[in-house]
Amino acid sequence: MPDRRTELMDAALGVVANKGMKGLTHRAVDAAAGLPEGTTSNYFRSRAALVEAALDRLLQLDAGLLREAGPAGPPPGIPELADQLAAMVLALARQHAGLTRARLALSLDRPEAVTAGHYLLVGGLEQALDGLGVAGAARRAQDVADYADGLLLHLLTVRRDQQPDVAATAAAIRRLLAP
Repeated sequence: MPDRRTELMDAALGVVANKGMKGLTHRAVDAAAGLPEGTTSNYFRSRAALVEAALDRLLQLDAGLLREAGPAGPPPGIPELADQLAAMVLALARQHAGLTRARLALSLDRPEAVTAGHYLLVGGLEQALDGLGVAGAARRAQDVADYADGLLLHLLTVRRDQQPDVAATAAAIRRLLAP
């Protein structure tokens, strides 16, 4: 069972996912966590402290998702990498949709807070592509990241009622990585 701070940070991310940044208040977090009014403000004295804690928790959860995302080490080829990336994007849009909505809302409010994580992911993808001998690995890694970000946004908004196709997503990623 998570400690009280973690419980509150998770509730804060849930509030942001469902109500956006404007909905993030101490009272809303208390209600979402099912705790007495005033509990959140005892742990996070200001809204800024609450936002910082939510961002910290988001980084923790993202690190866990990356560990779960696939096998350690580089993929053996482009098809496997594309399959891994497609599965990850679709998991972020479906199983982890709330966390993804919170990430998007927080990134619009505090873009500097998600910049390092973005470059870490793009850098890891660039290394994988470079290891596979893909020409222009840096540019292609950015292209794939941009595609994934756009697809995530569409899957959470205009295409939210559609069932995404993992194979079609992997094929699009392979096209981005083709020579």
